[in-house]
Amino acid sequence: MAPPAVIVCSTQDRGPQRPSGARGAGRNNVEDPEAGAPAREGGGSEGSRARFGARGRVQRQRPKPGGRSPEIVRHGQAEDAPAPAKKSRKRRKNRRERKVFARDSQTSIEAVAARAEPVASRPVTPSDQAPGKMNGISPVAPELPPIATNRDEPAFAALDLGTNNCRLLVALPSRPGHFRVIDAYSRIVRLGEGLTATGRLNELAMDRAVEALRICNDKLKGRAIRAARLVATEACRSAANGREFLQRVRREAGIELEIIDRRTEARLAVSGCGPLVERGTDAVVLFDIGGGSSEIALIDVSRHRSPRLANHIVSWTSLPVGVVSLAERYGGREVTPAIFSAMVSEVREMIQAFEGRHRLRHLVAGGRFHLLGTSGTVTTLAGVHLGLERYDRRRVDGLWLESDHVDHMISTLLNWDFSQRVASPCIGADRADLVLAGCAILEAIRAQWPAPRLRVADRGLREGILSELMADQGVWRRSVAIGARP
Repeated sequence: MAPPAVIVCSTQDRGPQRPSGARGAGRNNVEDPEAGAPAREGGGSEGSRARFGARGRVQRQRPKPGGRSPEIVRHGQAEDAPAPAKKSRKRRKNRRERKVFARDSQTSIEAVAARAEPVASRPVTPSDQAPGKMNGISPVAPELPPIATNRDEPAFAALDLGTNNCRLLVALPSRPGHFRVIDAYSRIVRLGEGLTATGRLNELAMDRAVEALRICNDKLKGRAIRAARLVATEACRSAANGREFLQRVRREAGIELEIIDRRTEARLAVSGCGPLVERGTDAVVLFDIGGGSSEIALIDVSRHRSPRLANHIVSWTSLPVGVVSLAERYGGREVTPAIFSAMVSEVREMIQAFEGRHRLRHLVAGGRFHLLGTSGTVTTLAGVHLGLERYDRRRVDGLWLESDHVDHMISTLLNWDFSQRVASPCIGADRADLVLAGCAILEAIRAQWPAPRLRVADRGLREGILSELMADQGVWRRSVAIGARP
Protein backbone atom coordinates (compact mmCIF):
# COMPACT_ATOMS: atom_id res chain seq x y z
CA MET A 1 0.00 0.00 0.00
CA ALA A 2 1.32 3.43 -0.88
CA PRO A 3 2.20 5.64 2.12
CA PRO A 4 -0.70 7.95 3.06
CA ALA A 5 -0.69 11.68 2.55
CA VAL A 6 -0.39 13.96 5.52
CA ILE A 7 -2.22 17.16 6.44
CA VAL A 8 -0.24 20.15 5.23
CA CYS A 9 0.01 22.75 8.00
CA SER A 10 0.94 26.39 7.60
CA THR A 11 4.63 27.18 7.44
CA GLN A 12 4.46 30.21 9.66
CA ASP A 13 6.49 30.58 12.87
CA ARG A 14 5.64 27.69 15.16
CA GLY A 15 5.23 28.59 18.47
CA PRO A 16 -1.04 27.56 23.64
CA GLN A 17 -12.80 25.56 26.32
CA ARG A 18 -13.19 22.53 27.11
CA PRO A 19 -14.71 19.24 27.80
CA SER A 20 -17.41 17.32 26.07
CA GLY A 21 -17.08 14.02 27.83
CA ALA A 22 -19.81 11.65 28.94
CA ARG A 23 -22.07 12.96 31.67
CA GLY A 24 -22.30 9.51 33.24
CA ALA A 25 -21.64 5.88 32.61
CA GLY A 26 -23.59 4.40 29.77
CA ARG A 27 -24.90 7.75 28.54
CA ASN A 28 -24.31 8.94 25.02
CA ASN A 29 -25.36 12.58 25.36
CA VAL A 30 -22.42 14.74 26.30
CA GLU A 31 -22.28 18.31 27.52
CA ASP A 32 -19.88 20.40 25.50
CA PRO A 33 -19.32 23.66 27.38
CA GLU A 34 -17.33 24.91 24.41
CA ALA A 35 -20.09 24.37 21.88
CA GLY A 36 -22.87 25.44 24.21
CA ALA A 37 -25.14 22.41 23.67
CA PRO A 38 -25.04 18.65 24.09
CA ALA A 39 -23.74 16.61 21.21
CA ARG A 40 -23.82 12.99 20.27
CA GLU A 41 -20.66 11.26 21.43
CA GLY A 42 -19.24 11.17 17.95
CA GLY A 43 -19.05 14.97 18.06
CA GLY A 44 -21.38 17.40 16.30
CA SER A 45 -20.69 20.79 14.87
CA GLU A 46 -21.25 23.87 16.93
CA GLY A 47 -23.27 25.40 14.13
CA SER A 48 -25.59 22.43 13.79
CA ARG A 49 -26.12 22.22 17.54
CA ALA A 50 -27.00 25.90 17.62
CA ARG A 51 -29.64 25.37 14.97
CA PHE A 52 -30.99 21.98 15.92
CA GLY A 53 -31.10 22.46 19.64
CA ALA A 54 -30.05 20.62 22.73
CA ARG A 55 -31.50 17.19 22.06
CA GLY A 56 -31.08 16.98 18.33
CA ARG A 57 -34.61 18.10 17.53
CA VAL A 58 -35.18 20.84 15.01
CA GLN A 59 -36.00 24.05 16.85
CA ARG A 60 -38.54 26.53 15.65
CA GLN A 61 -36.93 29.79 14.62
CA ARG A 62 -38.33 32.97 13.21
CA PRO A 63 -36.37 34.07 10.15
CA LYS A 64 -34.68 37.44 10.27
CA PRO A 65 -36.13 40.26 8.20
CA GLY A 66 -35.13 39.85 4.61
CA GLY A 67 -35.19 36.07 4.76
CA ARG A 68 -31.76 35.69 6.35
CA SER A 69 -30.99 32.76 8.60
CA PRO A 70 -28.57 32.86 11.55
CA GLU A 71 -25.06 31.52 11.24
CA ILE A 72 -22.29 30.89 13.74
CA VAL A 73 -19.33 33.24 13.91
CA ARG A 74 -16.32 33.76 16.09
CA HIS A 75 -14.45 37.00 16.73
CA GLY A 76 -17.45 39.29 16.57
CA GLN A 77 -21.07 39.44 15.68
CA ALA A 78 -22.84 36.65 13.84
CA GLU A 79 -22.65 36.75 10.09
CA ASP A 80 -25.86 36.11 8.21
CA ALA A 81 -26.15 33.49 5.53
CA PRO A 82 -27.19 34.65 2.04
CA ALA A 83 -30.90 35.25 1.70
CA PRO A 84 -32.81 32.51 -0.11
CA ALA A 85 -34.49 33.20 -3.46
CA LYS A 86 -37.75 35.09 -3.18
CA LYS A 87 -40.98 33.19 -3.58
CA SER A 88 -44.03 34.44 -5.39
CA ARG A 89 -46.45 36.73 -3.58
CA LYS A 90 -49.11 34.02 -3.46
CA ARG A 91 -46.65 31.53 -2.03
CA ARG A 92 -45.59 33.88 0.73
CA LYS A 93 -49.19 34.58 1.63
CA ASN A 94 -50.06 30.91 1.91
CA ARG A 95 -47.06 30.23 4.13
CA ARG A 96 -47.58 33.20 6.38
CA GLU A 97 -49.21 31.30 9.22
CA ARG A 98 -47.09 28.20 8.90
CA LYS A 99 -44.41 27.34 11.40
CA VAL A 100 -40.94 27.82 10.02
CA PHE A 101 -38.20 25.35 10.84
CA ALA A 102 -34.46 25.82 10.35
CA ARG A 103 -33.09 23.00 8.24
CA ASP A 104 -29.76 22.11 6.75
CA SER A 105 -29.62 21.52 3.04
CA GLN A 106 -27.09 18.81 3.73
CA THR A 107 -28.98 15.72 4.84
CA SER A 108 -26.24 13.18 5.29
CA ILE A 109 -22.78 12.98 6.75
CA GLU A 110 -19.93 10.70 5.89
CA ALA A 111 -19.15 7.72 8.08
CA VAL A 112 -16.19 7.94 10.43
CA ALA A 113 -13.36 5.62 9.43
CA ALA A 114 -11.75 3.38 12.02
CA ARG A 115 -8.40 3.64 10.26
CA ALA A 116 -8.66 6.95 8.44
CA GLU A 117 -5.88 7.80 6.05
CA PRO A 118 -3.96 11.05 6.55
CA VAL A 119 -5.53 14.01 4.86
CA ALA A 120 -4.10 16.81 2.77
CA SER A 121 -5.11 20.40 2.17
CA ARG A 122 -7.38 19.29 -0.68
CA PRO A 123 -10.47 17.08 -1.00
CA VAL A 124 -9.78 13.39 -0.45
CA THR A 125 -12.31 10.59 -0.90
CA PRO A 126 -13.41 9.49 2.59
CA SER A 127 -12.96 5.90 3.65
CA ASP A 128 -16.12 3.84 3.89
CA GLN A 129 -14.76 1.62 6.63
CA ALA A 130 -17.06 1.25 9.63
CA PRO A 131 -16.12 2.97 12.88
CA GLY A 132 -14.31 0.98 15.53
CA LYS A 133 -14.65 0.93 19.27
CA MET A 134 -11.91 1.33 21.83
CA ASN A 135 -11.91 1.60 25.62
CA GLY A 136 -15.63 2.11 25.79
CA ILE A 137 -15.55 5.00 23.31
CA SER A 138 -17.60 4.38 20.22
CA PRO A 139 -16.62 7.05 17.66
CA VAL A 140 -19.87 7.10 15.73
CA ALA A 141 -20.49 9.76 13.14
CA PRO A 142 -22.51 12.69 14.47
CA GLU A 143 -26.20 12.54 13.67
CA LEU A 144 -26.36 16.28 13.05
CA PRO A 145 -24.60 17.58 9.93
CA PRO A 146 -22.25 20.55 9.97
CA ILE A 147 -23.30 23.84 8.46
CA ALA A 148 -24.04 23.28 4.78
CA THR A 149 -21.35 24.90 2.64
CA ASN A 150 -19.61 24.30 -0.63
CA ARG A 151 -17.13 21.62 0.42
CA ASP A 152 -14.76 22.70 -2.34
CA GLU A 153 -14.55 26.21 -0.91
CA PRO A 154 -11.12 26.49 0.74
CA ALA A 155 -11.46 26.50 4.51
CA PHE A 156 -9.08 27.01 7.44
CA ALA A 157 -8.67 24.53 10.29
CA ALA A 158 -7.25 24.60 13.81
CA LEU A 159 -6.82 21.58 16.08
CA ASP A 160 -5.68 21.66 19.70
CA LEU A 161 -4.76 18.43 21.49
CA GLY A 162 -4.32 19.40 25.11
CA THR A 163 -3.85 17.62 28.41
CA ASN A 164 -7.61 17.25 28.88
CA ASN A 165 -9.35 17.93 25.55
CA CYS A 166 -9.13 17.34 21.83
CA ARG A 167 -10.76 20.22 19.94
CA LEU A 168 -11.18 21.17 16.30
CA LEU A 169 -12.53 24.22 14.46
CA VAL A 170 -13.05 24.59 10.71
CA ALA A 171 -13.94 28.06 9.46
CA LEU A 172 -14.31 30.32 6.44
CA PRO A 173 -13.21 33.96 6.46
CA SER A 174 -16.02 36.49 6.41
CA ARG A 175 -15.76 40.26 6.80
CA PRO A 176 -12.33 41.61 7.76
CA GLY A 177 -11.18 40.34 11.13
CA HIS A 178 -14.01 37.81 11.40
CA PHE A 179 -14.65 34.23 10.36
CA ARG A 180 -17.57 31.82 10.26
CA VAL A 181 -17.26 28.42 11.94
CA ILE A 182 -18.61 25.70 9.65
CA ASP A 183 -17.66 22.64 11.67
CA ALA A 184 -16.33 21.89 15.14
CA TYR A 185 -15.56 19.01 17.44
CA SER A 186 -14.64 18.68 21.12
CA ARG A 187 -14.05 15.66 23.30
CA ILE A 188 -12.50 15.08 26.72
CA VAL A 189 -9.67 12.58 26.28
CA ARG A 190 -7.58 13.22 29.43
CA LEU A 191 -4.38 12.55 27.56
CA GLY A 192 -2.38 13.73 30.59
CA GLU A 193 -4.01 11.27 32.99
CA GLY A 194 -1.32 9.94 35.33
CA LEU A 195 1.40 12.04 33.66
CA THR A 196 2.28 13.86 36.90
CA ALA A 197 3.11 10.59 38.66
CA THR A 198 4.84 8.68 35.87
CA GLY A 199 6.14 11.30 33.47
CA ARG A 200 4.70 9.28 30.58
CA LEU A 201 1.45 9.12 28.61
CA ASN A 202 -0.40 5.91 29.48
CA GLU A 203 -1.81 3.54 26.89
CA LEU A 204 -5.51 4.05 27.65
CA ALA A 205 -5.14 7.85 27.47
CA MET A 206 -3.31 7.60 24.15
CA ASP A 207 -6.00 5.25 22.80
CA ARG A 208 -8.71 7.79 23.67
CA ALA A 209 -6.79 10.60 22.00
CA VAL A 210 -6.16 8.58 18.83
CA GLU A 211 -9.85 7.75 18.51
CA ALA A 212 -10.79 11.43 18.83
CA LEU A 213 -8.15 12.42 16.29
CA ARG A 214 -9.53 9.90 13.78
CA ILE A 215 -12.85 11.71 13.95
CA CYS A 216 -11.08 15.02 13.40
CA ASN A 217 -9.30 13.46 10.41
CA ASP A 218 -12.61 12.39 8.92
CA LYS A 219 -14.04 15.88 9.31
CA LEU A 220 -11.05 17.45 7.59
CA LYS A 221 -10.37 15.15 4.69
CA GLY A 222 -13.70 15.73 2.95
CA ARG A 223 -13.01 19.45 2.70
CA ALA A 224 -10.60 21.58 0.73
CA ILE A 225 -8.32 22.90 3.45
CA ARG A 226 -6.43 26.00 2.40
CA ALA A 227 -4.31 26.17 5.56
CA ALA A 228 -4.31 24.26 8.83
CA ARG A 229 -2.38 24.23 12.05
CA LEU A 230 -2.73 21.11 14.20
CA VAL A 231 -1.02 21.50 17.55
CA ALA A 232 -0.32 19.59 20.74
CA THR A 233 0.45 21.33 24.01
CA GLU A 234 1.60 20.49 27.54
CA ALA A 235 0.92 16.74 27.75
CA CYS A 236 2.95 15.96 24.62
CA ARG A 237 5.48 18.65 25.50
CA SER A 238 6.38 17.21 28.90
CA ALA A 239 5.84 13.45 28.47
CA ALA A 240 8.92 11.30 27.96
CA ASN A 241 7.07 9.41 25.23
CA GLY A 242 5.42 12.49 23.69
CA ARG A 243 7.32 12.27 20.39
CA GLU A 244 6.66 8.55 20.17
CA PHE A 245 2.94 9.24 20.63
CA LEU A 246 2.99 11.76 17.77
CA GLN A 247 4.43 9.09 15.49
CA ARG A 248 1.58 6.79 16.46
CA VAL A 249 -0.95 9.57 15.76
CA ARG A 250 0.47 10.04 12.28
CA ARG A 251 0.39 6.32 11.59
CA GLU A 252 -3.03 5.44 13.06
CA ALA A 253 -5.07 8.66 12.94
CA GLY A 254 -3.53 10.21 9.84
CA ILE A 255 -2.74 13.55 11.45
CA GLU A 256 0.68 15.11 11.90
CA LEU A 257 0.72 17.19 15.07
CA GLU A 258 3.09 20.01 15.92
CA ILE A 259 4.18 20.45 19.54
CA ILE A 260 4.18 24.19 20.23
CA ASP A 261 6.18 25.87 22.96
CA ARG A 262 4.67 27.76 25.89
CA ARG A 263 5.40 31.20 24.43
CA THR A 264 3.47 30.37 21.27
CA GLU A 265 0.63 28.88 23.30
CA ALA A 266 0.29 32.10 25.27
CA ARG A 267 0.43 34.25 22.11
CA LEU A 268 -2.25 32.23 20.34
CA ALA A 269 -4.57 32.39 23.35
CA VAL A 270 -4.23 36.18 23.32
CA SER A 271 -4.83 36.37 19.56
CA GLY A 272 -8.07 34.44 19.96
CA CYS A 273 -9.49 36.80 22.58
CA GLY A 274 -8.80 40.16 20.95
CA PRO A 275 -12.45 41.11 20.35
CA LEU A 276 -13.19 40.86 24.09
CA VAL A 277 -10.80 43.69 24.97
CA GLU A 278 -12.96 46.75 24.48
CA ARG A 279 -11.90 50.25 23.49
CA GLY A 280 -11.14 52.36 26.53
CA THR A 281 -9.27 49.54 28.27
CA ASP A 282 -5.72 50.31 29.42
CA ALA A 283 -4.50 46.91 30.55
CA VAL A 284 -5.55 43.27 30.76
CA VAL A 285 -4.16 40.17 32.42
CA LEU A 286 -5.26 37.29 30.22
CA PHE A 287 -4.98 33.75 31.56
CA ASP A 288 -5.66 30.33 30.11
CA ILE A 289 -5.99 27.61 32.76
CA GLY A 290 -5.25 24.37 30.96
CA GLY A 291 -5.02 20.74 31.97
CA GLY A 292 -1.24 20.60 32.41
CA SER A 293 -0.12 24.24 32.26
CA SER A 294 -1.56 27.71 32.73
CA GLU A 295 -0.54 30.60 30.50
CA ILE A 296 -0.63 34.21 31.72
CA ALA A 297 -0.08 37.26 29.51
CA LEU A 298 0.15 40.89 30.62
CA ILE A 299 -1.24 43.20 27.94
CA ASP A 300 -0.79 46.97 27.75
CA VAL A 301 -3.09 48.83 25.33
CA SER A 302 -2.94 52.19 27.10
CA ARG A 303 -1.02 54.02 24.36
CA HIS A 304 -2.27 52.52 21.12
CA ARG A 305 -4.15 49.50 19.81
CA SER A 306 -3.11 47.44 16.77
CA PRO A 307 -5.34 44.81 15.11
CA ARG A 308 -3.32 41.98 16.71
CA LEU A 309 -3.73 42.02 20.48
CA ALA A 310 -0.69 39.74 20.81
CA ASN A 311 1.49 42.68 19.70
CA HIS A 312 0.72 44.33 23.04
CA ILE A 313 2.00 41.57 25.33
CA VAL A 314 4.56 43.18 27.67
CA SER A 315 5.27 40.06 29.72
CA TRP A 316 4.11 36.47 29.90
CA THR A 317 4.63 33.23 31.77
CA SER A 318 3.54 29.62 31.62
CA LEU A 319 2.96 27.99 34.99
CA PRO A 320 3.74 24.25 35.02
CA VAL A 321 0.41 23.49 36.61
CA GLY A 322 -3.12 22.87 35.30
CA VAL A 323 -6.38 21.44 36.53
CA VAL A 324 -5.42 17.82 35.83
CA SER A 325 -1.95 17.94 37.36
CA LEU A 326 -3.10 19.89 40.44
CA ALA A 327 -6.11 17.64 41.02
CA GLU A 328 -3.94 14.54 40.76
CA ARG A 329 -1.57 15.88 43.42
CA TYR A 330 -4.22 16.99 45.92
CA GLY A 331 -7.25 14.92 44.98
CA GLY A 332 -10.25 16.38 43.22
CA ARG A 333 -13.21 14.50 44.65
CA GLU A 334 -13.04 15.52 48.32
CA VAL A 335 -11.63 19.04 48.57
CA THR A 336 -11.72 20.59 52.04
CA PRO A 337 -11.05 24.30 52.66
CA ALA A 338 -7.59 23.33 53.96
CA ILE A 339 -6.77 21.38 50.78
CA PHE A 340 -8.07 24.23 48.64
CA SER A 341 -5.90 26.71 50.54
CA ALA A 342 -2.84 24.51 50.02
CA MET A 343 -3.50 24.41 46.26
CA VAL A 344 -3.82 28.20 46.13
CA SER A 345 -0.56 28.63 48.07
CA GLU A 346 1.36 26.35 45.70
CA VAL A 347 0.21 28.28 42.64
CA ARG A 348 0.91 31.64 44.31
CA GLU A 349 4.51 30.57 44.88
CA MET A 350 4.83 29.80 41.16
CA ILE A 351 3.46 33.24 40.28
CA GLN A 352 5.89 34.91 42.70
CA ALA A 353 8.73 33.40 40.67
CA PHE A 354 7.45 35.25 37.57
CA GLU A 355 9.82 38.21 37.22
CA GLY A 356 7.57 40.22 34.89
CA ARG A 357 4.50 40.12 37.13
CA HIS A 358 4.77 43.86 38.00
CA ARG A 359 4.94 45.19 34.43
CA LEU A 360 1.36 46.50 34.66
CA ARG A 361 1.64 47.84 38.20
CA HIS A 362 1.08 51.45 37.09
CA LEU A 363 -2.15 50.48 35.29
CA VAL A 364 -3.65 47.87 37.61
CA ALA A 365 -4.64 50.49 40.17
CA GLY A 366 -6.70 52.38 37.60
CA GLY A 367 -10.29 51.68 36.72
CA ARG A 368 -9.52 50.61 33.17
CA PHE A 369 -7.93 47.27 34.03
CA HIS A 370 -9.58 43.85 34.16
CA LEU A 371 -8.88 40.14 34.05
CA LEU A 372 -9.76 38.06 31.00
CA GLY A 373 -10.08 34.31 31.50
CA THR A 374 -10.23 31.72 28.73
CA SER A 375 -10.63 28.27 30.22
CA GLY A 376 -13.15 25.69 31.33
CA THR A 377 -12.81 26.97 34.88
CA VAL A 378 -14.13 30.47 34.19
CA THR A 379 -16.82 29.31 31.75
CA THR A 380 -18.00 26.81 34.37
CA LEU A 381 -18.19 29.54 37.01
CA ALA A 382 -20.13 31.72 34.58
CA GLY A 383 -22.61 28.95 33.79
CA VAL A 384 -23.21 28.21 37.47
CA HIS A 385 -23.51 31.94 38.22
CA LEU A 386 -26.19 32.32 35.55
CA GLY A 387 -28.01 29.23 36.82
CA LEU A 388 -28.04 27.66 33.37
CA GLU A 389 -29.90 24.38 33.07
CA ARG A 390 -27.71 23.68 30.07
CA TYR A 391 -24.48 25.37 29.12
CA ASP A 392 -25.07 28.11 26.54
CA ARG A 393 -22.00 29.62 24.92
CA ARG A 394 -23.93 32.61 23.61
CA ARG A 395 -24.70 33.72 27.16
CA VAL A 396 -21.28 32.92 28.60
CA ASP A 397 -18.78 34.24 26.04
CA GLY A 398 -18.04 37.88 26.86
CA LEU A 399 -19.90 37.81 30.21
CA TRP A 400 -18.65 40.19 32.90
CA LEU A 401 -18.32 38.84 36.46
CA GLU A 402 -17.86 41.22 39.37
CA SER A 403 -15.25 40.26 41.96
CA ASP A 404 -17.87 39.43 44.59
CA HIS A 405 -19.65 37.17 42.09
CA VAL A 406 -16.46 35.16 41.63
CA ASP A 407 -16.00 34.96 45.43
CA HIS A 408 -19.54 33.71 45.84
CA MET A 409 -19.28 31.07 43.11
CA ILE A 410 -16.00 29.65 44.41
CA SER A 411 -17.45 29.51 47.92
CA THR A 412 -20.54 27.73 46.54
CA LEU A 413 -18.47 25.10 44.74
CA LEU A 414 -16.35 24.53 47.86
CA ASN A 415 -19.52 23.85 49.84
CA TRP A 416 -20.80 21.34 47.29
CA ASP A 417 -19.76 17.74 47.65
CA PHE A 418 -18.64 15.67 44.67
CA SER A 419 -22.13 14.41 43.85
CA GLN A 420 -23.52 17.95 43.79
CA ARG A 421 -20.79 19.02 41.39
CA VAL A 422 -21.57 16.04 39.18
CA ALA A 423 -25.26 16.99 39.19
CA SER A 424 -24.56 20.54 38.04
CA PRO A 425 -25.39 20.77 34.30
CA CYS A 426 -22.45 23.12 33.74
CA ILE A 427 -19.92 20.79 35.41
CA GLY A 428 -20.93 17.14 35.04
CA ALA A 429 -19.03 13.95 35.82
CA ASP A 430 -16.06 14.76 33.58
CA ARG A 431 -15.18 18.04 35.30
CA ALA A 432 -16.43 17.45 38.83
CA ASP A 433 -12.98 16.39 40.06
CA LEU A 434 -11.16 19.19 38.21
CA VAL A 435 -13.18 22.34 38.74
CA LEU A 436 -11.92 23.17 42.24
CA ALA A 437 -8.31 22.78 41.14
CA GLY A 438 -9.11 25.33 38.45
CA CYS A 439 -10.68 27.62 41.02
CA ALA A 440 -7.51 27.41 43.12
CA ILE A 441 -5.40 28.55 40.15
CA LEU A 442 -7.89 31.35 39.52
CA GLU A 443 -7.69 32.48 43.16
CA ALA A 444 -3.91 32.67 42.98
CA ILE A 445 -4.13 34.81 39.83
CA ARG A 446 -6.70 37.12 41.44
CA ALA A 447 -4.50 37.52 44.52
CA GLN A 448 -1.59 38.71 42.38
CA TRP A 449 -3.62 40.96 40.08
CA PRO A 450 -6.74 42.07 41.99
CA ALA A 451 -9.35 43.41 39.60
CA PRO A 452 -12.92 44.57 40.14
CA ARG A 453 -14.11 42.60 37.11
CA LEU A 454 -13.35 39.42 35.23
CA ARG A 455 -14.44 38.89 31.65
CA VAL A 456 -15.23 35.35 30.53
CA ALA A 457 -13.99 34.09 27.17
CA ASP A 458 -15.33 30.94 25.57
CA ARG A 459 -12.64 31.14 22.89
CA GLY A 460 -8.87 31.00 22.83
CA LEU A 461 -6.08 29.05 21.19
CA ARG A 462 -7.93 27.65 18.18
CA GLU A 463 -9.51 30.99 17.38
CA GLY A 464 -6.05 32.53 17.65
CA ILE A 465 -4.69 29.97 15.19
CA LEU A 466 -7.48 30.70 12.72
CA SER A 467 -7.03 34.46 13.01
CA GLU A 468 -3.30 34.24 12.40
CA LEU A 469 -3.67 31.79 9.50
CA MET A 470 -6.21 34.02 7.75
CA ALA A 471 -4.21 37.18 8.38
CA ASP A 472 -1.01 35.56 7.11
CA GLN A 473 -2.83 34.36 3.98
CA GLY A 474 -4.07 37.90 3.37
CA VAL A 475 -7.72 36.93 2.92
CA TRP A 476 -9.06 40.02 4.66
CA ARG A 477 -6.52 42.35 3.05
CA ARG A 478 -7.55 41.27 -0.43
CA SER A 479 -11.22 41.66 0.45
CA VAL A 480 -10.66 45.26 1.45
CA ALA A 481 -8.44 45.95 -1.56
CA ILE A 482 -10.97 44.81 -4.14
CA GLY A 483 -13.93 46.23 -2.28
CA ALA A 484 -15.47 42.82 -1.79
CA ARG A 485 -18.10 42.28 0.82
CA PRO A 486 -17.39 38.98 2.63
